[in-house]
Amino acid sequence: MNKPTKWIILAVAALGIAAWAWYQRSMPGQADLEAAPKAAQQTPQGQGGAKPLNVNAVVVRTGPLTDEIMVTGLLLPDERVDLSFETSGQIVEIHFQEGTAVQRGQLLAKVNDRQLQAQLARLMAQLKLAQDRVFRQSALLQKDAVSQEAYEQVRTELATLEADIDIVKAQIDLTELRAPFDGVIGLRQVSVGAYATPQTVVSQLTRLSPLKVEFAVPERHASEIVPGTRLSFTLDGTLTTFLANVYAKEAAVDAGTHTLTVRALYPNPDGKILPGRYASIRLVRESLTNAMAIPAEAIVPEMGKDKVYVYRSGHAQPAEIRTGIRTERQVQVLSGLVPGDTLIISGTLQLRTGLPVTLDHVQ
Repeated sequence: MNKPTKWIILAVAALGIAAWAWYQRSMPGQADLEAAPKAAQQTPQGQGGAKPLNVNAVVVRTGPLTDEIMVTGLLLPDERVDLSFETSGQIVEIHFQEGTAVQRGQLLAKVNDRQLQAQLARLMAQLKLAQDRVFRQSALLQKDAVSQEAYEQVRTELATLEADIDIVKAQIDLTELRAPFDGVIGLRQVSVGAYATPQTVVSQLTRLSPLKVEFAVPERHASEIVPGTRLSFTLDGTLTTFLANVYAKEAAVDAGTHTLTVRALYPNPDGKILPGRYASIRLVRESLTNAMAIPAEAIVPEMGKDKVYVYRSGHAQPAEIRTGIRTERQVQVLSGLVPGDTLIISGTLQLRTGLPVTLDHVQ
């Protein structure tokens, strides 16, 4: 083979190899064929290439809105005391029936005072003689028959005797247990014949009318609660709503709980409600009759501003709002919305301007 022929064969072979390489690059591989259907499935649908988002919405309306505080409180008696003797001795009398009403000053029980009564009788017998002696000395003093010193001595003896009588009477009073105020006496804890000391509780006396309603409010509301503030409360097992008025509050916020303790009075006519029960308390801060309120979950805080999304022509459109009072579930809108707007209340974190949306449920 001559030299020119050899060069022609090499050139033709090189052109064939180049053509084959170009053909292989231009044809899709197996991986590309498998990925193509998946890419087609992931292609967004809907207007603008975005898949519509299913959302719930409410129609903005106006109506009454009440800003209130809901707390739990405890019903306390107006007065309650453990009844005990001020002295020691054997109980000889009990004059009350358990669970009944008693009056202030009523004798409830008594311990043995026979020794004190004997001392009192002896002193009373001496009292008459001492009084007569002072009378005679006074008559003799007017006639200058006795000295002033002698007269003053018998007067001192009389005054001492009268003081001794007062002491014994006071000791006798300590043997009597009397009701310190009107109320209902509880169960008896002692019996006749028992030895009582000042530490022995005979029973408990409770005043049921009125009742105190004690509760605590968060410190941010401390300045809003003042004497005269009205509240309502309910009790488990009854549908009745009871009304009470605040009459006092603590002088400082509790540093541990950051709450302020408040007390209100409920008249409790006839003493039908017993103390010790828990109450669900409702304090009204502000009440509006024609407010535009929206669910709190519809608001999206953004850069220190409040934003919501409304449904317009199948798309989500943002609206900046200005808010007023807030309750546990609702927020008053002062501007940014108008009655009749369709407000989106679900999927708010996925929304963006112009996103296609589909309404699943509208309230």
